[in-house]
Amino acid sequence: MTHQGTPPQARPNAHGRSRRWWITALYLLLAAPLVAVALVLLVRGWTHFRYSRLIYTVETAPPRRVAIVYGAAVWGDGQLSHVLADRVQTGVDLYHAGRVEKLLMTGDNSTIYYNEPKHMGEYAQAMGVPAEDIILDFAGRRTYDSNYRAQYIFGVEEAILVSQAYHLDRALAIAHGMGIDAVGVSSDRREYTRMPHWRFRELLATPVAWLDVYILRPEPILGERLPIFVD
Repeated sequence: MTHQGTPPQARPNAHGRSRRWWITALYLLLAAPLVAVALVLLVRGWTHFRYSRLIYTVETAPPRRVAIVYGAAVWGDGQLSHVLADRVQTGVDLYHAGRVEKLLMTGDNSTIYYNEPKHMGEYAQAMGVPAEDIILDFAGRRTYDSNYRAQYIFGVEEAILVSQAYHLDRALAIAHGMGIDAVGVSSDRREYTRMPHWRFRELLATPVAWLDVYILRPEPILGERLPIFVD
């Protein structure tokens, strides 16, 4: 008697399985960079959408007791770069307008030959800010470090952050992630030749900032607590 029925499925041979595995691996390899780029753009876009609305002008900024002025390049002769001069000038304007009581100058002083806060403070004093209302933070090597130290070392709970607009939304995201009640004031006072480069840098720096604040929590250089306001 002849047995009737469905013939058994042919098993794929080893060559077929290997070929499908390599095709899947190739698709994943090609998709991974696209997924990474999409995540970077998503994080950057959401950060800008969420925090750019907290950026004001000197005239419209809600008062805070202290302004955090972020460092930038200082030339070999001690002259502030245009970016940094505009940040300090904006901080000084906030002080003279009565929006803040103190200026926290935070920047890089990683070697004895380079000192951003010192030159920032001198620049502000030359524009009429008393020395006693200027606080220098010499270990603000990154925006994350500056905000961390502002809260931990100097006891800052609320602040106006002063920088160019391209940088402010990331700075605000870091500050808020650390529990600082912060708003920003843009120091864009001219056209900057390296603006496209800086904007591209923010694409990568913003996801790193979120990792630092919510996952890695690296501890910057710390030291003795020096609260700005003893009350």
